[in-house]
Amino acid sequence: MVQFLRSRIQLRHVVATLTLIALSWIAPVQAASYEVWLVDQSNSPGKTYGGAIYIYEGSDLHGEALTSAAPVSVIDLGAGAAALCFGSTGVNPVRPHMVLFNSTHSHAVLSFVASGHVLILDAATRTPLACFQTAPGAGGARQAHAAFPAPDDSYILVANQNGKQLERILTDYTTNTFTYDATATRNLTGACITPNGVPCELAGVRPDNAPICPIIDSTSQLGFITLRGGGMFVVDATTSPISILAEYDMGTVHGNGCGGAEVGGSMYVNSGGATATNLSEFDVYRFPLTGYSAANLPNTPAPALLYSDDATPDRDSHGMVLAKHGRYIWAADRDLDVIEVFDTATGDRVNTINLQGITANLSLDLGDISPSGNRVYFSTRGPNPLSGDPHASIGDLPGVAVIQVEQGGRDGIFKGVARISNLDAGGVERADGHGLRVRSK
Repeated sequence: MVQFLRSRIQLRHVVATLTLIALSWIAPVQAASYEVWLVDQSNSPGKTYGGAIYIYEGSDLHGEALTSAAPVSVIDLGAGAAALCFGSTGVNPVRPHMVLFNSTHSHAVLSFVASGHVLILDAATRTPLACFQTAPGAGGARQAHAAFPAPDDSYILVANQNGKQLERILTDYTTNTFTYDATATRNLTGACITPNGVPCELAGVRPDNAPICPIIDSTSQLGFITLRGGGMFVVDATTSPISILAEYDMGTVHGNGCGGAEVGGSMYVNSGGATATNLSEFDVYRFPLTGYSAANLPNTPAPALLYSDDATPDRDSHGMVLAKHGRYIWAADRDLDVIEVFDTATGDRVNTINLQGITANLSLDLGDISPSGNRVYFSTRGPNPLSGDPHASIGDLPGVAVIQVEQGGRDGIFKGVARISNLDAGGVERADGHGLRVRSK
């Protein structure tokens, strides 16, 4: 009996020890502290510029009462940020659009699509540090649709949309040194000629070279540049000026892509609708990460078209999220209110997460995933959208949509929307969520 009791005690001790070991591995994942940053494109109250960034504690978006979830901080972009931008450029920043973080999440990079500003902030203190404005491009226009920080933290690649050029800002986040690099600018129209001797912008080939999203690969060299009118460029973003390595026509890559995700030696890129000349589009492509050379023929190396639905009305592929463990990619449709799920091992579309009926217009836009991989967040648009064609961008519930990840990323369950609001003097809702990013602390 004594031996039996000793054996029982020893067994309990072993079980307890193994439990503590298991908890020591699990706890860091469960306890990972993070924030969700949501950009509201609408002007600061009483102003014709500014906007806001709503910052939520990640744990506050895990409960069931999402309608009452409140941000822990709100950055009024019409205050200190506007003062910095005006002091640096002589112009107030208008229409904050997309936000991304550098590799360590110490700094945020915010683009203003209407005025062409790029704002860099200290992410922990929310302090604006530097503000630049893109250079006049095609027809004197300038915008900053998106500004992507390089993974190696050496530069920011800026898509000057209506100016139709790519621009670069050199970055040193450790010393807060940021420099606009005028030698890098690549004009994508006018006198621009591709390595194959073709005009960069040409009817029937690449009819509208407004760059939408400059997606940078993990080496920080290749930039995958989606274009408003169709076609695409892959560039070497480190040269001066930025150089074209691969050219794709509108038949190979359709227009208005903005989603991008790298996994397993491939870059996934989408095409979407929501412009007057291209109202409905949903395509997902897979590009290799090697084989790019100015010596190649057009459309080389060739992408794989994983999925295409350009016939169904009201389709608009926009946000793209690499789900838990990188096994699946979610491509959201902000018009049809569904998420198409792709298996990254095979490229097959394996599921459709149907969010129709939650409200008349949920309008998922850009998304990101929590550090543990158990929640995906999407921005949701407002009733008076400030970018994109209104037929696809009108939303009933501006804010952050929360989706619980199921089956390792193959499926998801809608949990609710943390709402934002910006009522004007007449009581009209102006809030319009767009840029969204998860920041690890």
